[in-house]
Amino acid sequence: MRDARIDRLAQLLVSHSTRLQAGEKVLIECFDLPGPELPAALVRAAAERGAVPIVVTKQNAVLRAMWLHATEEMVRTIGAVERQLMEEVQAYVGIRGAANVSELADVPPEKMDLYRTYIWQPVHIGIRIRRTKWVVLRYPTPSMAQLAGMSTEAFEDFYFDVCTVDYPAMARALEPLAELMRRTDQVRLVGPDTDLTFSIKGIGVVPCAGEHNIPDGEVFTAPVRDSVNGYITFNTPTIYEGVTFERVRLEFQEGKIVRATASSNERRLNEILDADEGARYIGEFAIGCNPKIREPMKDILFDEKIAGSIHLTPGNAYEEADNGNRSKVHWDMVLIQRPEYGGGEMYFDGRLVRKDGEFVLPELQRLNEGF
Repeated sequence: MRDARIDRLAQLLVSHSTRLQAGEKVLIECFDLPGPELPAALVRAAAERGAVPIVVTKQNAVLRAMWLHATEEMVRTIGAVERQLMEEVQAYVGIRGAANVSELADVPPEKMDLYRTYIWQPVHIGIRIRRTKWVVLRYPTPSMAQLAGMSTEAFEDFYFDVCTVDYPAMARALEPLAELMRRTDQVRLVGPDTDLTFSIKGIGVVPCAGEHNIPDGEVFTAPVRDSVNGYITFNTPTIYEGVTFERVRLEFQEGKIVRATASSNERRLNEILDADEGARYIGEFAIGCNPKIREPMKDILFDEKIAGSIHLTPGNAYEEADNGNRSKVHWDMVLIQRPEYGGGEMYFDGRLVRKDGEFVLPELQRLNEGF
């Protein structure tokens, strides 16, 4: 029996996120999905709008085998094929399930660097993000439920609840924060083992309400590249290329990460930050604003939206909020500032904007509630 929640999600993806039009081609790329329900629903929804759906399915265990045995010629060839396909489409939907979120953990860094160089950078950064109407999302699996500390059934209910919120209402609630950030020069973040300052003056500000990420609920910009000074300790575990990093602490001087430590996998952390010059500079600063997402689950599409959080991103900046930083790396790291996670304050131009995860300005109170 078909699940009406899946059909509702598919309709949201084609109507709100990608705004599919008749005659447009949409690439539906699927990773480790436990079943065909969502891609099948997307095919139906796209066809109903007169669009042309193209479905590609991949398994992370197979990708692991490929990257373990990868040569430069092999990855370059795969990148050329995927680039040609991406150039053919006007829209992209990436559905990422995971039977095991650590499936790629034992792939050597130099092999993953081939992927970043010949596939991620030219295909996804160079074409998908810049030229297509794109959206990425997860799909609920027992593995994700386990990371969230929930039963599979309870996690599915949570997933569909947060993924299919009223995004137009969210957009209206985010706009006052976006406007405030557009008028802001200096940002200061204070908390346990955290005292960081930087400027966002003259950088674009983008409120996010379901256009590119599902679930959503953030406003992002970027620091002026050389303005970041101080230190920050992230209290949320982060997974990058299958490896989990805990208690990451970054120290900055004139924008550059001059010291990076972690309670786990510190050597790998620094190997990633040494991937290129831009990896030690920040390409994004964002504020998480989704009241329905409260706890971390080692999945960045959810964790970066956590109510009362911020995230900073070593690596590449987005063109919509461009500080000029370029890198093969784009790694969102999350700090939750609610009291149960140690609390903290966020200041704009010396004015307290959020304390212990709660916005204190009257025009931002809607963000403390729901959508």
